[in-house]
Amino acid sequence: MFRSGCVKLAPLARCSHVGSMFLSPVADIVRRHDPDRYFATLFAPEMHRPALFTLYAFNHELARAPEVAREPGLALIRLHWWREVVEGQAKAHEVATPLHEALMGGQLHAQNLLAMIEAREAEVSPSMESAAAWREWLLMGAGSLAVAAGRVLGASEDDLLRLRRLGAGYGAAGVLRSVVFAARQGRCLLPAEFLAAFGVTPDEALAEPLGPKLKGVHRMMGFVGGALLGAPQRCGWPWVSAALPAVLARRDLARPPRYGPRLLGDRLAVTWAAARRTA
Repeated sequence: MFRSGCVKLAPLARCSHVGSMFLSPVADIVRRHDPDRYFATLFAPEMHRPALFTLYAFNHELARAPEVAREPGLALIRLHWWREVVEGQAKAHEVATPLHEALMGGQLHAQNLLAMIEAREAEVSPSMESAAAWREWLLMGAGSLAVAAGRVLGASEDDLLRLRRLGAGYGAAGVLRSVVFAARQGRCLLPAEFLAAFGVTPDEALAEPLGPKLKGVHRMMGFVGGALLGAPQRCGWPWVSAALPAVLARRDLARPPRYGPRLLGDRLAVTWAAARRTA
């Protein structure tokens, strides 16, 4: 049922459960910290997986900046360090080294990675005033990540436009899944326009991120995410791997925000979508 690299899914998946000794450092980072994209990458041709794992490990490093460095200035310094890598500086680091090699080899493109950095810089001191600004932030961040993955997998320019929207939709679902985690860090990534519409202050959103007053806000954010995702459509081979996280996003947006391990139904939905090449 699966073509090309997909037939090698089972052996690699088995190894990932045995332990990280079978994985490269970047693949293990993604397995531990971004299991959604890790699972999606197992449906990509094996030859493209190293670049995809490097890309997703880079995304994890960017996400860590505002989490590890609570002071905005320190977070921006960490992000600037990664900007230097993307702009061509070779640095000894378990992610930076393969990232530099992928950039020099043409598998990854600096333009997409710089857009991801800009989105994280905006996240350091979040001020998402309007729904439109929040949507553009999703397209620039998670959208650019999906585009970068699509380029690795040879997607056409038209396909990349669609992947940008699918990636942004997954990003919207991700914000909702992580509202409690972000609130514990004192970070609110909810659009101020939506909060005001329901009479919720940012402080209230941080104090009670899943409170009854936030249900309307979450519902409006879900509408934005759903509009970005659109209806499931056929995807080309092999770039369907880059689109598969959208399958999870649709499931997330159809239920109340929750953070935790994926359920078996989520994995089966992704596997079925990969088989049908639909996302």
